[in-house]
Amino acid sequence: MTPRRPYLLRAFYEWLVENELTPHLVVDAMMSGVRVPEEYVQDGQIILNVAPRAVGNLEMSNEAVTFHARFGGRPHSVIVPIYAVQAIYARENGAGTMFEPEEGYDEIEESEETQHLSSAESLKPIEAAPSDEDPGQMMSRLVQKAVQATCSQIDKS
Repeated sequence: MTPRRPYLLRAFYEWLVENELTPHLVVDAMMSGVRVPEEYVQDGQIILNVAPRAVGNLEMSNEAVTFHARFGGRPHSVIVPIYAVQAIYARENGAGTMFEPEEGYDEIEESEETQHLSSAESLKPIEAAPSDEDPGQMMSRLVQKAVQATCSQIDKS
């Protein structure tokens, strides 16, 4: 079966816009094919405002999200492969969803990990997220982190 992520992403986007909320994407900026302004990447992620008033030529295909936007007053063409989208949420209240790993994207992610590992000169151990954390807690933590990052970006401008 084909991955569900592009269909769910479009559905949540439409639902958020219809309810006059501001949709934001949480993107893994370290995955191949992601084209975003690197100066706005924090901790390997970028939060993108994809509200109709914030972007131009927005397209959400089964392969990628593409659009034109201004970052710090400079125009950029943004490309986000669907497999790099981690979540979509409303800035106002956190409504949205976090995307689970899917079979169709496993090979891409494994290839990414291999590529990053083979090019790394030295690796440091990282602390894993608590294994007892349920998906609701994880979503809450992710949205809270994304909202904080969005607020700090707003404060900077």
